[in-house]
Amino acid sequence: MKTAVIEKGKIILKQTPNISLDGRDGAIVKVLGCGLCGSDIVKLKEKISPDGTVLGHEITAEIIEINSKTNFKAGDKIITSHHIPCGKCKYCKNGNVSMCAHFKGTNIRPGGFSEFVYVSEEHLQNVAYLIPDNLTEIEASFYEPLACCVRAIKRANLPAGSTVLVIGLGSIGILMSQALNAFGMDVIGCDLIPDRINFLKNLGIESFHVKDLPERLEADAIFMTSGADKAIDTALKSVRNGGTILVFASTPMNWGYPNNEIYYRELTVMGSYSPSPKDLKDSLELLKSGKVSVKNISTPYDFADIQKAFDDTIANRIMKAYIVINN
Repeated sequence: MKTAVIEKGKIILKQTPNISLDGRDGAIVKVLGCGLCGSDIVKLKEKISPDGTVLGHEITAEIIEINSKTNFKAGDKIITSHHIPCGKCKYCKNGNVSMCAHFKGTNIRPGGFSEFVYVSEEHLQNVAYLIPDNLTEIEASFYEPLACCVRAIKRANLPAGSTVLVIGLGSIGILMSQALNAFGMDVIGCDLIPDRINFLKNLGIESFHVKDLPERLEADAIFMTSGADKAIDTALKSVRNGGTILVFASTPMNWGYPNNEIYYRELTVMGSYSPSPKDLKDSLELLKSGKVSVKNISTPYDFADIQKAFDDTIANRIMKAYIVINN
């Protein structure tokens, strides 16, 4: 089978041995396609993952071999997340599921950018669903990234009607803005790229170029979905005293936040990372109901062009890539 692996700072296709269940519980699935996540780009650019790593986790797939106590069967088209919390450790009990050691250790093998992957019985029981009839495969691939946004919104614990500024309107910013709107927030988006500003406006959500933001916005919360260091300045300028800044992006320079701003203004600065099984279920309902639209966000690429998909995403030529692996 073909897999896309990291090699000397690039993504290349390699022929690797086929996989089978070999008596294991779970399923072997044919990967139909896989979304390119920002975390995949960071792992490649920052050399976080070693050569030989197979990235990708936002998969749509078809079951071809299965040994499971679930109701899934061969031929089913499914979506699944890649991590599963144990539900028992101190992190899980305190709502920090993405810090759970079991969560970090679970995955789909070898990775989503592969013709076939192994999905464990634990995945099938906890985080896998049939692709809904009213969603295309590309639309269904947003199941996990949207759940990350759902998790962030729940962590912020804002009252309905709160004014929320989303800084950065890449694919996650577009998802986050719509999800916040679905949770009853008064949402404003901002970015530097006109096409992305207009994309959100066309979804019915107010959006501005960063330089055109109201001088005294005083938002109740800021959701930082941009990894630009200057986004911190915009967040601090736009949040009201006593407000919340939710960090949903890493910044290259890791400058951080001025301590005195946090102290004297009584700001809450918090992070959010990955979703729980309940967040994933809620995400799927948002997609199925149409409360979050993901049409025209992703650009499809053939598997052979995966490096170009990375390059185009990094250069902001597209908003998000979806790698078509098996037609």
